Formats: sequence, C-alpha cells, structure tokens
Amino acid sequence: MGEGEATKTRPDPEVQIQVSTVCVFKIDDTGRFRSSSHGFGNSGTDDWGKATCLISISVYERGDIFFFYRPKVGREEAHSADDVQRFYIVLRPESGERPVEVKQSPESGKEGAMKEGGDGEGGSTAKKSAKPTEEGHEGGHGVQRVEIQKEPLHRFMVMGKKRLPDPGKRSRPYWGFVEMVTTNTDDIKTALKGDEYDTSTRGHRRVPPARALAEGVYRILRHRRSRGGKAHTHLVYKLELPPAGESNEPQESLHVEREGSFVLQIKNPEQSGAAAQFQGVRSKRKAVFPAHLQGQLGQLRFAPADPPDFLNYEGCEFLLISASDDIDGELGLDVKTEQCSDPSCSDLIRSFGETASVRPLLSGTWD
Repeated sequence: MGEGEATKTRPDPEVQIQVSTVCVFKIDDTGRFRSSSHGFGNSGTDDWGKATCLISISVYERGDIFFFYRPKVGREEAHSADDVQRFYIVLRPESGERPVEVKQSPESGKEGAMKEGGDGEGGSTAKKSAKPTEEGHEGGHGVQRVEIQKEPLHRFMVMGKKRLPDPGKRSRPYWGFVEMVTTNTDDIKTALKGDEYDTSTRGHRRVPPARALAEGVYRILRHRRSRGGKAHTHLVYKLELPPAGESNEPQESLHVEREGSFVLQIKNPEQSGAAAQFQGVRSKRKAVFPAHLQGQLGQLRFAPADPPDFLNYEGCEFLLISASDDIDGELGLDVKTEQCSDPSCSDLIRSFGETASVRPLLSGTWD
C-alpha cells in the first residue's frame, strides 16, 4: 500500500501515526512517508496523531515502460507524427501487490502462434499471427500464472491514435488494445522487426522496423478521491531516457512527456455499444477473460483495471484519459528513477536494442 488507511498503523523511522480515516501522504516507491501532501497542520487538526483525510492511493504494480513507434509502410524514416504508422507501449511488471499474476494461456493468441513459427506485427507471416480456438477465437484466453519477480512478463500494447493522450485535453479518452502478451522477450523483438511482402495491387511493400522512443518506470495505482468514493485506476510513468535537456521533438509530437498520469479503464468485451470514435478490435480478436475477471466487470461497459491482470490478455481494449503531467503534485507519489543517461544503463537497449533503432531514445530526434 502507498497510503495510510483506516485503523492501520504506518511505521516511519521517526514517528508512527495511528490513522483513523483514509489520508493521503506524499510517499516514495517503498511506501515510506516523505511528507504530508496537505500538511498535517493544514488538514483540519494540529494533532500529529490524527489527520483529516482527503484521498487514498495504493500501488498495484511497479515495472518498466518502453515506448516505440513504427514509420509508415514504404518509408525509411519518420520526420513528424504524420509519418507514424503505429505507436506501441510495452509494460514489463516487476513487482506488485500480488507476486503472482494471471495471464492468458501460452497456447493462445499471438503468443501461441509464435511457438509455431508465426510472426508478430512485422509483415507477411503476421497474417497467421493469432492462434484460434476450436470456436475460431483468436484473442487471449485460458490461464497461466506468472511470478513476475522471477519470470519476465511483457504486454505489447497499441494506441489507436498513434500517440499518448494530449495532457492539455484531460477529458478526452484515447483507445488502445493489447496486441500481444508473452513471457518470451524474443516475441517482442520479432514484433518490432521490419518485414517485406508482395501485394497484387501495390507490388512489393516494406514494413520498416520500429524505433525506440523512450523508456522509464511505471506504476498502476488504485486512487480514491474521498472516503466512500468510487475508486479508479491510474497508469503513471516517469522517463529515464531520452536524457532530460535533449530536443525531444518526437517525444513531444507523440505526447510522451517526462512524466504522466492517466486514468486507465478496461472495456468489457461482453458489452457492445462503445462510442463511435473507438474502432474496436474484431470480434474474434477480443479477449476472453477468465470467469473471476469477467465477473468483476459485470454489466459495466468500462471498469477500472482492478486487478491489472486484465492487461495480460490479448485483445483487451482499454482507455487512457490524461490526468496530469505532474505525478507528485497530483497524487503525492514520488516515483524514483535511475539517475543515469548512459546507454549502458538502458534496459530497453539491453532487451531490444539490436532490433529497434535507438536514435530517438538517445538523442531525442526523429529516425
């Protein structure tokens, strides 16, 4: 938990506070108190043993976040956002509220197809990328349990508008979906590669490889604004690369700020009638959640990512709604990053560097 909660005692090296109502404190990544975001003396009482509480926050999941873009088919480089064909987010959880997460069966979806020699996003062999069930369903289904501290788990996600939500338009949702979920890093490398194929109308076509745009750390949070209020979930991130102070032209064009906070909602695959601006995935590519997850959605069309396991199923559709570009100011959360701008410190380069060009990542320029 990243927050004080009702009747729970939170230890601190200097002071131990018995909290009788839900309070918000500025915290670091370990859940330790850093200071009160509202100030104990300004929260309705001067008694350090009590505090009038406003919001509560808890950390579901911590991990690494990577951003990529792919130039349009037939173009060797991108020079602006108009040249971008796809925008990807890769989440790699490393710890969380629960050490074991539920994901789709490794025999389902694109993950299953990879084992049979299929290809990912790249090109011609992508046409057989999703492994169907006997009923013809190609999305994520089934159950596998993964200890995220011991085994890598990658969520390869696509944003429909080819960028993150505009931080200046905080009520506008951006739609996206989970393209692939896998415990095999090579599957992500394959999805980032370029490819070539032939068509009957346009002849030979070339899909350029993806470019590494940015990397950092992320948290998925449970956020409740008032006691008894309805909880929602946030995806927050803070960048480590490109280094601060670079030109960052592609990052700014694709709305990848130095840090960001988004309300994260999951679309119920069993409820139709989504807003017209969301194209949606094809019916046979939609996720089939296990009963315990689907049951939490009930009759809602959209619901919090509670738990984040929803994102562990290919075909899961989600909305991101910009909330802030100042995590500390909005949520009182001090997200720690590695203070190193050298390429040798990059988890992205270590994992995917030989597959994706890293020029935008290191120099903040288009490629």
